[in-house]
Amino acid sequence: MDSLKQAVQAYGSRHANRDGLAPTPVPGLLMKYIEAPRGNFQAISRPLIVLVLQGAKSMIVGREERILSAGQTGIVSADMPMVTRILQASTSQPYLAIGVELEIAILCDVASELGVTRPKRPPVARNLFAQDTEVAALDCMSRLMHLIDRPEAIRLLRPGIMWELSYWLLSGQHGASLLELCDPARHASRLASAIAILRAEYRSRIPIELLAAAAGMSLSVFHKHFKRMTSLTPGQYQKRLRLVEARRLMLEDDASASSAAFAVGYESVSQFTREYGRLFQAPPKRDTLRVRSEPDSKARVRKD
Repeated sequence: MDSLKQAVQAYGSRHANRDGLAPTPVPGLLMKYIEAPRGNFQAISRPLIVLVLQGAKSMIVGREERILSAGQTGIVSADMPMVTRILQASTSQPYLAIGVELEIAILCDVASELGVTRPKRPPVARNLFAQDTEVAALDCMSRLMHLIDRPEAIRLLRPGIMWELSYWLLSGQHGASLLELCDPARHASRLASAIAILRAEYRSRIPIELLAAAAGMSLSVFHKHFKRMTSLTPGQYQKRLRLVEARRLMLEDDASASSAAFAVGYESVSQFTREYGRLFQAPPKRDTLRVRSEPDSKARVRKD
């Protein structure tokens, strides 16, 4: 783990944006480097595995919360609203983490090859898990990191590493929950089709009937299971996507509040300002000024 920690610290210190996120040329591979505790960071997370290498943070996904510290792994098993807060970080020992967005297609292919028997649905669906980091997952992360300096190898080697990572996840203690994403009869898998539409078309008005049909559910059943999984209604989920993207536009592209509002689909700037303030605890202008005044103001915001 020490060599991976050193690699993440070296890369993150050079490439981290204002929120501490450091994208990489390897698809789905992210790093986080933060030198001081932070306030809440809002996002809509994709299925994701996060290894904390140094420091500690709180993760809230839907209605579930976990505290992750060095040597622990967090797994987000669905497209979910996520709130994170860095709890332990300093200039001498920054918060360091590495994350990989899971590829559901690969996960499902591995499950099919394994011929895994799907268990009965647990009484309470869960979307956030924490566990001690396993050596096999750590090894996969290290090999993905090595691809950063070998861009010509990414296309050839990354798929195999993702297959292996998917195998270890499905074989682990939370494999049954991840398996639900691959079963077309399960609600998590069926809702994924509706969530894909929301992500792609979040700027537009989307008929709820279209989303329910994509999930193969009646309106009442769709509403029930969508909120049970994400903790939000479809309208609230779309609103969260819009606000997160608007904030990115203001901080990264220097867009004004009004232009950002219209760009993400709002028809009323006053409504945008009210809803932005509720989510980010400050109106758009004050929030962007606050973020730009932070010590690492050279960096930028990235949308998950």
